[in-house]
Amino acid sequence: MNPRKTIPAAALLAVTLMVAACGAQDDGTKTGGNAPKQVMMNEQQAIDRAEEIIGQAVDGMSPRPTLERMGPAPVGPCLAHDDHRPDDRVQVTLIYKLTGVPGTQAQHLVRQARDAWLKHGHLNTSGEEGWESDYPSVYMRTKTDDFWMNAVTGVLDRSKKEGIASLKVTSPCFLPPGKASSADPAAFEPQDDDDPAARRALGHSSRIYDALRVGSAPAQPGEGLSRVPGESGTGVHHTWSTPVLSEEERVRVVERAGAYFRGAGWRVRPMPTAEGDPGVVAGHREEHTVAQVVVSATGAVRVAVTTPVDGSESVDV
Repeated sequence: MNPRKTIPAAALLAVTLMVAACGAQDDGTKTGGNAPKQVMMNEQQAIDRAEEIIGQAVDGMSPRPTLERMGPAPVGPCLAHDDHRPDDRVQVTLIYKLTGVPGTQAQHLVRQARDAWLKHGHLNTSGEEGWESDYPSVYMRTKTDDFWMNAVTGVLDRSKKEGIASLKVTSPCFLPPGKASSADPAAFEPQDDDDPAARRALGHSSRIYDALRVGSAPAQPGEGLSRVPGESGTGVHHTWSTPVLSEEERVRVVERAGAYFRGAGWRVRPMPTAEGDPGVVAGHREEHTVAQVVVSATGAVRVAVTTPVDGSESVDV
């Protein structure tokens, strides 16, 4: 299927991160209608809160690990939201490897992180599937301020059941003080669909379209293939929506997306919205492309694909 003919395009502002764990989030709860919630904080407040959540997981760990910061600068552009517009919001992401402990202890550290976060009242969004494996993972969020976090076990030596634990916390999208709610139009540039990165994004979008088997909705205002600069580098973004679907159809569509990504060898994790609607986020292991398929507040399913222009940036999924 040719996405230039069958899929309406729109812009996605996405976070580009290192491959270490998987974490993404919905745009936050709504204050009424389809307007995104305007979370007000500054970057340092968001970083401090993320560090606090990391500390909650680590403070009681035994053996005590050493925290090793991973990834680019913690502040980056916000994920796409339901009104299909770019804006000036950003989000903070912190990723730490837990080092200085035997590799056989990694799974225990991840379990301790989950238990500590549960004691602080945070919500487990990943369930218990695979929890008793040698390489467990957990995905959670805070109730009060909608920070998302995960603890995962990476494989070092499967024969010896050795791994390495990592923790990640991502803030909700927020508007720094003094920023306008809409971006400078010059920051949202039309993208030539003959550009290699654009062809890569459109190709993935087309294959996802075929896998979902529900068609696409008419174009929304502001849609179009775009190149958007960010602190982690420039990315090409392509997004489109299905028609409004029934609840049962939306669940099936997200399940098909997950099955497609897993079959194609992508890294895949659940990405439920703040309202509990289903979604998945996936990262391409070689191209550093990230894709998300998530139920929108409108009752449609939104598909977004982001790929770095030079193909050299890593993504976190």
